[in-house]
Amino acid sequence: MAERILWAPWRGEFVSGAKKDGCIFCVKPSEEDSEALIFERRMKVFGMLNRFPYNSGHMMIAPYRHVTSIEDLQKDEIEELFGLLKDSIAVLKMEMRPEGFNIGFNIGKAAGAGFEHVHMHIVPRWTGDTNFMPVLSSTKVMPEHLAQTLQRIKAGFRRLG
Repeated sequence: MAERILWAPWRGEFVSGAKKDGCIFCVKPSEEDSEALIFERRMKVFGMLNRFPYNSGHMMIAPYRHVTSIEDLQKDEIEELFGLLKDSIAVLKMEMRPEGFNIGFNIGKAAGAGFEHVHMHIVPRWTGDTNFMPVLSSTKVMPEHLAQTLQRIKAGFRRLG
């Protein structure tokens, strides 16, 4: 079988500008939530929307502390990270009604990590959420603006209590 290549040219902005301002997971918590796309702050970890999402509602969860390896996470960071994951899934189900999720970590450059700071991705998925636009026209169709998604997610966390 011939090797197939998936091209994602809309990611070029992320790749070319990823290192300009340092580690986003260290810098963004000092910014205003709406500017940084932060939807939830806990004692040890925080959640933010991905500015270059694969789908609407694409979230990232990271510890405030700059940690490059899962083995270096402290027990309370792990507990908060997975607690925020659990709550984030509940909010996404309530607000966006996805049919599934991709959840994972990219650790190390070879794995595609743009930043050497442990962080988790949560990508909501719907049947048919991929289409021909990125392939034919280098365009990713996002059905909702990031600011609107952020407000929906924050409202969901307020309702979650």
